[in-house]
Amino acid sequence: MSIQEEITKLKEQMDQKDSVMFLKEEARRNRRISDDVLELSMTDQTLPVEKFDHPYLLNTVLRETLDAINRVSVTLDVETAHPELEVSEDRKSVRRTRTGRNLPDSGKRFTDWECVLGSEGFTSGRHYWEVEVTGKRGWCLGVAAESVERKGPVGLSPETGFWIIRRVDDVLHRDYDVFGDLPSPGARLAAGPIPGRVGVYLSYESGTVSFYNAETKIHLHTFTGNKFTGKLYPFFATWDVNQWLRICSGSAPGL
Repeated sequence: MSIQEEITKLKEQMDQKDSVMFLKEEARRNRRISDDVLELSMTDQTLPVEKFDHPYLLNTVLRETLDAINRVSVTLDVETAHPELEVSEDRKSVRRTRTGRNLPDSGKRFTDWECVLGSEGFTSGRHYWEVEVTGKRGWCLGVAAESVERKGPVGLSPETGFWIIRRVDDVLHRDYDVFGDLPSPGARLAAGPIPGRVGVYLSYESGTVSFYNAETKIHLHTFTGNKFTGKLYPFFATWDVNQWLRICSGSAPGL
């Protein structure tokens, strides 16, 4: 390596260190304002994921900022739940029963995928919620557009209005493609420990949906470059029979 190349590399390293120091100080300042106004500032103007080309740099900042998140309270919309899904009385949990029920269909209900939407949709702002998935081997989590297809097979991908990650057995994928009637997995996420609690972060104006291991504060994946125009809803799907998938919004990490 030439002297000029070494100098260039050193400058890049210094720039990254300066960025991390700035973001750490910004996180500390935000925490001093008040718990009511603290908001997660990742994957948008304050903390762009693409700026960090090394996982250590990103995760160092996440460990500080994730503790200062203002979470939204998410409940499930029973009118959208697939007939094989049972929603708990408090509308915070859902499980698959394999027993299709005869339910009224207002046009909102999913009839092909075992999934359900959150009750409240978003047309602006930044929103974060967490879902307990410990012991579950088949699930999908993320965000779906209000306009998505609900009555037939469709690929769960950004092109069809779904920004999701999913677990099948011991592998995480970023989306789910469908060819005819046969499901085909989308791109695999980087190898790592399967999370027991997943954090979902929507930044509407920035066009990003991000996912985190809420226990370790590790970034899992971010969908970027989107231009959201309609209402977006929290999205949940589960294939584990009689295993509850539970929303734990409002709880601090580790509780």
